[in-house]
Amino acid sequence: MSGSRANSTADQDAEQLRALGYSSDFNRSMSLWENFSLGFTYLSPVVGVYTLFGLCLAAGGPPMFWSYLLIGAGQLLVCLIFGEVVSQFPISGGVYPWARRLVGKRWAWMVGWVYAWALCATIAGVSVGAGPYLAILMGFEPSNDISIYIALVLILASTGLNLVGTKLLARVAMFGFLCELVGAILVGGYLLIFERHQPLSVLFDTFDININGSYLPAFLAASLAGLFQYYGFEACGDVAEETPNPGKRIPKAMRMTVYIGGAAAMFACLALILSVPDMHKVIAGEDTDPVATILANAFGPVGSRLVMAVVLVSFISCVLSLQAAASRLLFAYARDEMIVGSSMLSRLSSNHVPSFALIVSGVVPAAIVCLGMFMADATATIVGFAAIGIYIAFQLIVVAALIARAKGWRPNGQFTLGAWGIWVNIAALVYGLCAIVNMVWPRSPDAAWYINYSMILTTVVVLGAGFLYMLLARPYDKGTAPAGDAWKFSKPKAATAPRGASVQHAQ
Repeated sequence: MSGSRANSTADQDAEQLRALGYSSDFNRSMSLWENFSLGFTYLSPVVGVYTLFGLCLAAGGPPMFWSYLLIGAGQLLVCLIFGEVVSQFPISGGVYPWARRLVGKRWAWMVGWVYAWALCATIAGVSVGAGPYLAILMGFEPSNDISIYIALVLILASTGLNLVGTKLLARVAMFGFLCELVGAILVGGYLLIFERHQPLSVLFDTFDININGSYLPAFLAASLAGLFQYYGFEACGDVAEETPNPGKRIPKAMRMTVYIGGAAAMFACLALILSVPDMHKVIAGEDTDPVATILANAFGPVGSRLVMAVVLVSFISCVLSLQAAASRLLFAYARDEMIVGSSMLSRLSSNHVPSFALIVSGVVPAAIVCLGMFMADATATIVGFAAIGIYIAFQLIVVAALIARAKGWRPNGQFTLGAWGIWVNIAALVYGLCAIVNMVWPRSPDAAWYINYSMILTTVVVLGAGFLYMLLARPYDKGTAPAGDAWKFSKPKAATAPRGASVQHAQ
């Protein structure tokens, strides 16, 4: 891009942001592919597939593969709605500012509250998940304490890298994307060519798995693999003020995240399923870690460690992207004076990143990880909120878009669904509600009630605490940034800042 053209784009981006009631000192240096890479590494197909493969294969057998396709289609509906919203409101922080403009301050506050805790729990969970891989690479026997120490070091390293600036974040995300994609293709290709033990027809073989005489409940339980896979595309919008021409690029990057990330996850899952030496042992619970078994058989001790090194890169880049998303959410929250310590959390460093917000988004997940030293079940319960919290935040945006449409909002960004928008919106809501019910459905009748209902329990606690704090402290009432005005931007003269709204400056 020539200098004059780049300056023109930057001026247009700044003018669009001013029209929305903000100015920004972020560095707009993230290209389309770098923005996509942030979403891809957040989604991280390798992390998602390798973490849940054994559990879901044992629960539903090889047909669990099809859950990736079905859930990918459902999440694409949500992605399309997000694309419409971010194209018109390309503001840092993602779901929080979108909710603010679509419905209002209180709705936005709850969305931000739920999403922030879900992100912190996800950072903690992914960091702990990296522990066994790094322990094996270093020659240690994996254990709970070692995983905790590794997780803390990983969070510290991620915080340090994020503090360097947007350019390094973009480069590390791009490197992580390339490593993960090449690794998935090479490892999957090798397994399919040289280590294939199952026929393709096994994808339709339920191995007589049933619950109360039906296979459907088993398939729904196994579909958790797909449900925990397809989020991350919203992270592309978290850095909207760091991406040139965000109204056009970010919706495209979001869709690319679903297409490419989903294809990579399905390919990795297919390769693993067809490489399982003994499917009956996995389903019977005799082989509890089929991924390790497959890698050891295919690559031997040295080769499997190289593969694990690629997996470890995926975990590291995933944590980096998650923390970047969390920090931008906190920054957006603070810029609108919606949180304690707003003056510090909304401050940008000389590297044009929200340094205090980054530190907080490292300290909170680290505290969650440290709980594992004293209360392993408590940590697992908190981390269990990660996925359900993100899905709830997603559906709050889907509902918000429907509310705004009912008030007269007609998306007019560079990406719109036109007349199909309302129908895609409704379909996204139906899918999302079904997905949430499937995630929280109790499936361990013999377990203690607080374990069997852990997702519901943590959801009630987080939502209840947030709602109570919102009512008593009224944090949403302190700022004067625009809110609940999406429908106004459907009018032809929507190119100016809302009357009476103060322009919020990032310090």
